[in-house]
Amino acid sequence: MKKFDRLNIGAHISIGGGLDKSVLRAWRIGCETIQIFTKSNAQWRARKLSKDEIEKFKRELQKFQIYPVVVHSSYLINLCAPDKEILKKSRDSFIQELKRCESIGAICLVFHPGAHLGKGEDYGIKKTAESLNLIHERTPNFKTLTVIELTAGQGTVIGYKFEQIRKLIDLIEDKNRIGVCVDTCHIFSAGYDIRTEKGCELVFKEFDEMIGIDKIKVFHLNDSKNELNSRVDRHFHIGKGKIGKTAFHFIMQNPEFKDIPKIIETPKGYNDELDIMNLSILRKLAKT
Repeated sequence: MKKFDRLNIGAHISIGGGLDKSVLRAWRIGCETIQIFTKSNAQWRARKLSKDEIEKFKRELQKFQIYPVVVHSSYLINLCAPDKEILKKSRDSFIQELKRCESIGAICLVFHPGAHLGKGEDYGIKKTAESLNLIHERTPNFKTLTVIELTAGQGTVIGYKFEQIRKLIDLIEDKNRIGVCVDTCHIFSAGYDIRTEKGCELVFKEFDEMIGIDKIKVFHLNDSKNELNSRVDRHFHIGKGKIGKTAFHFIMQNPEFKDIPKIIETPKGYNDELDIMNLSILRKLAKT
């Protein structure tokens, strides 16, 4: 396969001290792209982003040539929550996060499609689609995509099978605003065997037939601490878990995936040495 000059690899980076501080952190460990939260992922409330902070962030991105910007939504958001109060909070919070993404020029807001909490998967899919249609209606003409992350299938979460994502997309009115994030740990834990090149070919062929390969807007490149079809979401270092290096070699060298941001969410150490290690492994896999 062809080797590429720009690999579009990056990591999830802390915004501690301000959005702009994340860019230097990303550059120091060798990121070309970046994923961030724009607020605390464990709180509903969010402090306002000042015009000055946004401008500083954009200047730093330009200075260090870090692009594109991917944002991950708060883990509190559940767009198919059966509880009416939580559902309203989730929808309102998602809208606010989309507005923040739009203001900083993020290409997408990655989110988990939700947990039905016993109401059933069909309920979850329909309610999440209803939420997204409402959110899109309230954020007309936004450029930031809403990107559905495939899940590992823990508990009552939806979105762990390609068929479920297809059903969800079918119910969304403005399909041009929707993309998909493929997390390698999640799909492996959900039962998609990507340990071999042949396995990768079959899995992505199935994805293309079911959803369309053009819908992949982000990769989360994570190995898995748990076995195939474990339905457990435990990220591990690239090539050191149950998936192994082949899947990452396949993704890094596939020309169809060349321009897609590839973000690591692997375990962090006391400083940045583990992120540096994982990004270095991806670089080697892209060249060999």
